[in-house]
Amino acid sequence: MILNTLLLVASPLLAPAPAMPDLLAIKVDRAETVSDGTIRNAVILVENGKIAVIGEDLAIERGIPVIDMGPNSVAMPGLVNAYSRIGMDSRGGNDSQPGNSALAELYPAHEDYDEVLETGVTTLGLYPPGNGIPGRAVAIKPRGSSAEDMLLSDDAYLKITLRSDSSSKKMIRNGFEEADKYIEDDKKARDKWEKAVEKAKKDKKKKKDDKEGDDKKDDPDVGPYEPPTPNPDAKAFQDLRNGELRALMCIDSAGDYLHLLDALGEEKISWDLRVTVTRRLNLFYVKKELGELGCRVVMEPILTNHPNTRRLRNLPAEVSEAGAKLVLIPRSDRLSDQRDWLHNTGEMIGAGLSRETALRAMTLEPAEMLGVEGRVGSLTAGKDANILFFQGNPFEPDTKVQAVMLEGEIVFGELN
Repeated sequence: MILNTLLLVASPLLAPAPAMPDLLAIKVDRAETVSDGTIRNAVILVENGKIAVIGEDLAIERGIPVIDMGPNSVAMPGLVNAYSRIGMDSRGGNDSQPGNSALAELYPAHEDYDEVLETGVTTLGLYPPGNGIPGRAVAIKPRGSSAEDMLLSDDAYLKITLRSDSSSKKMIRNGFEEADKYIEDDKKARDKWEKAVEKAKKDKKKKKDDKEGDDKKDDPDVGPYEPPTPNPDAKAFQDLRNGELRALMCIDSAGDYLHLLDALGEEKISWDLRVTVTRRLNLFYVKKELGELGCRVVMEPILTNHPNTRRLRNLPAEVSEAGAKLVLIPRSDRLSDQRDWLHNTGEMIGAGLSRETALRAMTLEPAEMLGVEGRVGSLTAGKDANILFFQGNPFEPDTKVQAVMLEGEIVFGELN
């Protein structure tokens, strides 16, 4: 039905209602889709909280409410902050707790969530507190009546902090050893079950009662095989091995990266890299290797100094040009840094970072990292209508967020 609605003539401009209608057309001068480039003279049809259709100069069926944002208006996907503790205040240690989840401390009524929506952040990746291996991160939308209502994914990534010391590497190796131990326990349990099945068959044969066939899964005396329940630590590392979970490896230097490779050894798992950007970060020493891996590198938009010089380096641009996938995050969890995130990234663009890379690094790339790209991260038909509206270039210092739409509802500002 929706495609048919785009075949007729547009209706006159209608003022936005206090509550968004179930079906609404929004016209903007430019839509930054991220997934499909820039659309000029774009029409975005929003239906029941989703983007139904988006395209250039689309005709709109008469009777559908239309909001024309006017010249120089820009729409882009809601920002995705993939590495945050916003709304959370518990503390953690330096031990290994891979079975923990950030979901346990999510408090939906926290006032920070309304404020972060005003900055344009419509998706958050929240990780558990602490270093070492504190547990699994979750992906949420910053609004909901309950934790379950806010939740987009409860297995966003397993956070692992690695330093250049033996204890960090030992935590990782111990985790895989726990997974190995579970495999051994499972094999022993299965062998025991199979022996029980064979014994039951022999007993039946002796009694001439075996009339149900040889399908041991349906054996009425023994029952189907039930594997032992793994402890949470073992399950997390099993999920890493099975490809059901990604790790986010947190390091502070190129040296830490080399220790990470040593800790992983022959393990083949999917992982991304979180690198804390400091003024003297030396990640450029391994940027070629990161590019060859093609992993994601999570960084703040900060220019750094080459060690012992005043030469500025744009490390986000460098790792991206080397072939790594860039994910940008705000400089801190302070709301002021969420608010300045676009403008800080604009500084990186001015220093050589590709604008297209920057857009993707704040939207679709972190959405893919969190495993929620099917719902958020780009202006694409079928995805949640999480949309930011501006008058002018979003990366310019004097451009402010005019309105924020979350799942088809205006949660900040006005459309006019």
